[in-house]
Amino acid sequence: MRVLALSRYGRLGASSRMRIYQYVPILQAMGIDVEVSPLLSDDYIRRLYAKQATNWLDVFRDYWMQAVKLLQAKNFDLLWIEKELFPNLPAWFEQALCSLGIPYVVDYDDAIFHNYDQNPGLAKRFLTDKIDKVMRNAALVVGGNAYLAERARSAGAHHVELLPTVIDLDRYQVVSPIVRDRLVIGWIGSPSTAKYLDLVVPALKVLATEFPLQLRVIGAQFAGSGLDVDCRLWSEESEVSEIQGFDIGIMPLIDSPWERGKCGYKLIQYMACGKPVIASPVGVNQEIVEDDVNGYLASTVDDWVYAFRALFVNAKKRADMGVQGRRFVEERYCLQVTAPRLAQLFTNTQHKAPSFRAGI
Repeated sequence: MRVLALSRYGRLGASSRMRIYQYVPILQAMGIDVEVSPLLSDDYIRRLYAKQATNWLDVFRDYWMQAVKLLQAKNFDLLWIEKELFPNLPAWFEQALCSLGIPYVVDYDDAIFHNYDQNPGLAKRFLTDKIDKVMRNAALVVGGNAYLAERARSAGAHHVELLPTVIDLDRYQVVSPIVRDRLVIGWIGSPSTAKYLDLVVPALKVLATEFPLQLRVIGAQFAGSGLDVDCRLWSEESEVSEIQGFDIGIMPLIDSPWERGKCGYKLIQYMACGKPVIASPVGVNQEIVEDDVNGYLASTVDDWVYAFRALFVNAKKRADMGVQGRRFVEERYCLQVTAPRLAQLFTNTQHKAPSFRAGI
């Protein structure tokens, strides 16, 4: 079986790395030959995170090269598309694939449809139903959580499956906690999501008057006025060891449509390293965090203060929650569980392709 994976980004893009690239070796071992063709280069991501101007000439070139790659679509049994083929353009290319009887799987780990249907710009609003069309023409829609899967069903998708964003157990290990006189509260992410840390600053300021603590931020710059904040660069090679240095992992979010589409990847990373977590009860976070078992859900400042206090004063509780979190990841949120399922989904979709084409 030959699959052409059309990812949004190269390995620097977290969504592409987790939803596509990490699956390639294990799918290859299962007899599924995957060729990955990223749309946007790593330079695009570097510029985005550095808040530099987009090189539109490079973007045009990237779009052109991907369009040329699509001319080879007939040489593959299945196309595996991350989100959409060409952002900010109509669904012409996905509709063409459908009309030509070329089956494709489309994969979502974000509520990308809200980039269009809730965008104030007229040009984006013109594409309000674009992602619905992409989903409807797909042979299979894979969603990272129930919110995304439900959107696909309401769009009229033929076949919808839920597959969470996961980690590779072989990369994530639990190490003995570091003995120190302060609590390290950790967060990992990108510059675009560091804004959510503002939600926990009031609680951390309260706690800082009671306990020695540090907010450690991996992958972004964050000031945290009045707090001890340690910002560190992210790399794929160092991310696990950085998380192993946390005492607690956090995932604050606002409760809005975009955030409800997130897949809780930070929480899975923390738990895989045996760390207790505290998270806003938004979207899939409520399914991942079992309150007072593997972490806490916190809505208000008082909730965050309570959770931090409970974990600071009780090292055994931190350890016990970490054990529960690791067990949870091993059972449901790891590549070792989801890769065989994805391979089966691809195989089933390939076998159903002739009947899917007949129904176009």
